[in-house]
Amino acid sequence: MSAGTASSRAPSARGSRRTARRLRLPELPSHHPEPDDGGIADGQTPDGQTPDGGPQRLRLNPLTGLALAGSGAVVCLAWADWSVWLAVLAASLGAAAAGRVLGKAVAAALVVVVPFALWALAIHGLFFPEGRTVLAAFGPARVTAEGLAYAGGIVLRTAALVVVMLAFSTWVEVPVLRAALVRRGVPAQLGYVLATALGLASTVAERLERIREAQEARGLVVRQSLPGRIVAARLQVVPLVLQLVDEAGERAAALEARGQALPGRRTSYVDEPDSRAQRALRWVLAVASLAVVVSVVVPAVAGVLGGGR
Repeated sequence: MSAGTASSRAPSARGSRRTARRLRLPELPSHHPEPDDGGIADGQTPDGQTPDGGPQRLRLNPLTGLALAGSGAVVCLAWADWSVWLAVLAASLGAAAAGRVLGKAVAAALVVVVPFALWALAIHGLFFPEGRTVLAAFGPARVTAEGLAYAGGIVLRTAALVVVMLAFSTWVEVPVLRAALVRRGVPAQLGYVLATALGLASTVAERLERIREAQEARGLVVRQSLPGRIVAARLQVVPLVLQLVDEAGERAAALEARGQALPGRRTSYVDEPDSRAQRALRWVLAVASLAVVVSVVVPAVAGVLGGGR
């Protein structure tokens, strides 16, 4: 019986070995030379498109973009000159166009700048106490050339600041920025806070869109009148705040589980494009920004000290 059993199992074993030989995959060589991609960045195609069909972004280090945006903001705040503000605004729009985020940056900037411009023109354009050249008068309100110039300067400076920061925040890839900050010694908690703050606007916009679609699917009719929009906004804000609070708790638990608060270096596998020229540019921008601040602060402090004597 045992012999019959052994003889019956032998063909099955041989058949299994033949099947394994037929199904065996060829072994890969120990080394594959990497193809020459012609300088194409990871995740992009030769025609300048990403695999999902999106536009190619500038292959800049996020810290380089942050240095450019920061230096532009410093110049706008330090120098009260229309030409400087116009130059920064034009450079920001050009950078946004090169980064394929011009539409997003302009749309977000208009939401901030237009109400501020109306407020500035109403306050300074109509009730500017130092105004001498009266263009029109409406009772106690006077439209003066000096008031319009002052309001225009405030609006232009604000627009330059808003556009330069929004151009950076809509262009930057938040995970890459966070990885770059952590690699350079920034605490992981601070890097996460900065990255979350930059991505908050897009997160809120996406959640609002989902909430609106869900409410419309359940029969909510948003009227085009101003009271109807206010009621719809109130109905959308409550679930939005609840979702953000709930998500904050979930993120805190996930970060704690991943050892976010533990000391030590962290390894990141996020690609961070960088070059020697970009590092040199960042140092130049940092030194130039410091020089601009010194050129404004030192004379002001000297004037205060000299006037106190």
